Amino acid sequence: MAVPAHVAIIMDGNGRWAASRGLPRVAGHREGARAVRRAVEAAIRSGVSWLTIYAFSSENWRRPLGEVLDLTGLLRRYLRTEIAELKANGVRLRFIGDRTRFDRDIQGDLAAAEHDTQRNIRLNLTIALSYGGRAEIAAAARAVVAAALAGQLDPAKLCEEVFEGFLATAGTPDPDLIIRTSGEQRLSNFLLWQSAYAELVFLDVLWPDFNETHFAAALSTYAARERRFGARTG
Repeated sequence: MAVPAHVAIIMDGNGRWAASRGLPRVAGHREGARAVRRAVEAAIRSGVSWLTIYAFSSENWRRPLGEVLDLTGLLRRYLRTEIAELKANGVRLRFIGDRTRFDRDIQGDLAAAEHDTQRNIRLNLTIALSYGGRAEIAAAARAVVAAALAGQLDPAKLCEEVFEGFLATAGTPDPDLIIRTSGEQRLSNFLLWQSAYAELVFLDVLWPDFNETHFAAALSTYAARERRFGARTG
């Protein structure tokens, strides 16, 4: 079975999972953090080399203050309790998004996690935090303009490959497969440039219930598809 080199996941359904059980939303986010561990373990066992998860979008800052504090608190806990195990399992961590919006202690933890796992090669795990695809593309465009004004880039030589070097995901292959849970069928501003030719799989399972069986099912769906990258066949 063909295994995608890079899988990206839009983790959706934490709030609905909690509501269906009469629990506060933070309970869904806590269980969702456990599902992240299951996804990482499934990716490693499946031979996936790159895994990107959409943990906190730039739009999430608009949620009620209490929920934002719950989410950032869970992020703190994750960074301080999971990194040692990720490092031991050969996982290299990388974060994309506007980390300046987080408190300084979290920014420090993010940098430390990247530094402490930088030599790992078993799985490249990218976590999108305070991330938005449109904002990423706009930031890359600003960087291109700055490089051109500084004489470091000839605008006439700007191509897709050069532009990709200005994105937050520079050095990361485009996702082969994007999974979204909860039954919703949209990208929600996630990896808009990078998803141009990704296969999309939408699962009718809430993220806190996501497990290795669901991961395997998505990989099986991917393996059954014919990837054409815009070329005609037949």
